[in-house]
Amino acid sequence: MAARANWKGHLRLSLVSCAVGLYPAISSSRELKCHTINRETGNRLKQLMVDSVTGETVERDDQVKGCEIAKDDLVPIEDYELSEIALESTHTINIEAFCRREEVDERYLDKPYYLAAEDKVSREAFAAIRDAMKKKGMAGLGRIVIFKRERVVLLDPYGKGLLATLLRYQDEVRSPTAYFEDMPDGDPTDEMRKLAEELIARSTRKFDPSKFEDRYEEALIALVKGKAPKPAKDKSKAKAGASSFGNVVNLMEALRRSIDSEKGEAPKKASPRKAESKHTTPARKRASGNAAAGRTRKAA
Repeated sequence: MAARANWKGHLRLSLVSCAVGLYPAISSSRELKCHTINRETGNRLKQLMVDSVTGETVERDDQVKGCEIAKDDLVPIEDYELSEIALESTHTINIEAFCRREEVDERYLDKPYYLAAEDKVSREAFAAIRDAMKKKGMAGLGRIVIFKRERVVLLDPYGKGLLATLLRYQDEVRSPTAYFEDMPDGDPTDEMRKLAEELIARSTRKFDPSKFEDRYEEALIALVKGKAPKPAKDKSKAKAGASSFGNVVNLMEALRRSIDSEKGEAPKKASPRKAESKHTTPARKRASGNAAAGRTRKAA
């Protein structure tokens, strides 16, 4: 099935224009959806809007948005009033300026989309804009009206198309001052820094997003399958992870042990009782207990 564009229009640079489509670059759907249900009947629950003062249920036709101008002082805004101020889409992304991609603060990046030429006639103009941006090492800045709201969009050459990332406005990004101003600077020694640098160098790999999995989602799916009346056969493989730092609490010792493990040197073993008390999870305790029971049965 061909992908469906969220938005169709034109990309314009001065007098050069081409038909384009905007496609979502990320998926918000999850493999497993959970709902709130009645514990006794198993039926889904539905939400009711209730007046906070009278406690009475309010029907949809009597519900209206209210904008707070002071605490508990709300101004009602009707849907037709919102429609009147909503921006009409011109279905055109005008590239207003260019900048170096590295100049864009990562905090302003919001949601990515793919921007592609929509027809054969537009491919040549689209490719000309894309290739010129790539050669100059520049990203484009424009505006787009999407979901009735005007957004600033950052355009980056990406493969055969462009990556169009919606940007947050300045007042949406918080200043770090309030969070970092009282934070102690710290005073690591040269030895500690060198050990940390060596650990970073030994652990440096090419970024591969496939190596990062949603372990909570996988555990939730396994839990649901285990409780379902007719559970499907689970082909997923459990991946056990072990702490590389063991029983260490000192930062310097943790760094040394990490580097030793990279070199193949066996770190000092902690006493079994301490290791189990601090780091053995209930699941591992059960697994080790089952293994011990198995060995006992074989011996018998």
